[in-house]
Amino acid sequence: MRKFLTFLAALLFAAAPAFALTDTETAALKRAEGYLNGISTLQARFVQVNPDGSSHEGDLYISRPGKMRLAYDPPTPMLMVADGVFLIYVDTQMKDVSHIDLNDTPAGLLLKKDLSFTDSDIKLGGVKAATGTVEIAVSMTKDPAAGKLTLVFTEAPFELKQWRVVDAQRKEVVVTLDNIRLGGKLDANLFKYDAKKRGQDRGDKN
Repeated sequence: MRKFLTFLAALLFAAAPAFALTDTETAALKRAEGYLNGISTLQARFVQVNPDGSSHEGDLYISRPGKMRLAYDPPTPMLMVADGVFLIYVDTQMKDVSHIDLNDTPAGLLLKKDLSFTDSDIKLGGVKAATGTVEIAVSMTKDPAAGKLTLVFTEAPFELKQWRVVDAQRKEVVVTLDNIRLGGKLDANLFKYDAKKRGQDRGDKN
């Protein structure tokens, strides 16, 4: 019985934040969950600011659950594709490709099916509900040291405007979205990487 109670306590601790939420913060979490779970597809322009201050622009495509594509504008030789299983990093200049289990990355949290911030897979790091913005910091329960993802939502309309990723070395990458378009059909090939196909590295649909 003692082992069972210890196990149960561990589950409850993993599923709950280590701090008390105000009513305003709880409402903000629910609103963010509803927004993200309501996304079937999303397209946007993005600006990425790296830890060294350099920046890159490109096009973002999301098809929930599990799929995302960041197609960087030339001359940035980079492509990032989440195909539902892996997050694929491509150096289009060196033709170097890396596959990482999507669920081992902060992107996996954003692309989860039926996202809930009380999910035992998610460690809630904090909620800031200020005038005009809501910030939600999360990490992976199984490996919180792997990185922290902060989602930033704006009011009127309520939408995802930015995310910040702090990696294990405490280096931060900031991605800000613009010209957000929800819904609509996206080409399934956007979420596949085939080095033999022409145009894939540039983010072309055809």
